[in-house]
Amino acid sequence: MVMAITGSTASDTSIASVTIEVADLDAARRFYTGFGVDAYILLRASEADSTGFRGFTLGLTVSQPATVDSFFGAAVDAGATVLKPAAKSLWGYGGVVRAPDGTIWKIATSAKKDTGPATREIDEIVLLLGVEDVKATKQFYVGRGLTVGKSFGGKYAEFTSGESSPVKLALYKRRGLAKDLGVPVDGSGSHRIVIGGVGGPFADPDGFVWEAAGSPAVTPSTVSEPS
Repeated sequence: MVMAITGSTASDTSIASVTIEVADLDAARRFYTGFGVDAYILLRASEADSTGFRGFTLGLTVSQPATVDSFFGAAVDAGATVLKPAAKSLWGYGGVVRAPDGTIWKIATSAKKDTGPATREIDEIVLLLGVEDVKATKQFYVGRGLTVGKSFGGKYAEFTSGESSPVKLALYKRRGLAKDLGVPVDGSGSHRIVIGGVGGPFADPDGFVWEAAGSPAVTPSTVSEPS
């Protein structure tokens, strides 16, 4: 998956797009259109090896439990595997699914009661990276121009995003993230995620690779293959 970021200063750097690297473009297009998140992601063909937990999740934050159920049901109907059924918790209501391409999605709300009928509106998308040392990786990204919005010691960090950015970047302990998602922590090979930005190619302390923005990608509704 590829994230392109915009902006040249710490105050306005933000993610501009997210591209998920998949083995089967046609199948991925069908899934993400059915899921209802095709307006927020791009796709790129990749045969990179990847086993087990890829070290990240994409999270949908919505307004109420009924909307969680709407997206959750759409994902399952489109072919997702349920990792955690949608249920109430101390923090709200949500569940976890794995897309056919292997990407894990968490759909959640902080609300515990519905205030109206279900909608298809997404309040926020969060890309949560599972890292070994949250403090060190946070400082790494600060050095690269991102601004911290929230930070809870060595457990969690969240960066601010621009008004036009569809995705927020956050960091969590890898082992804790795997536990929260209901998957084994072990994994190897490609993360299937590349972050595109203006600062040139580099890798963060956990091997998440950045590349120049504007790499070939396709939307789920695009018919032609990327060049």
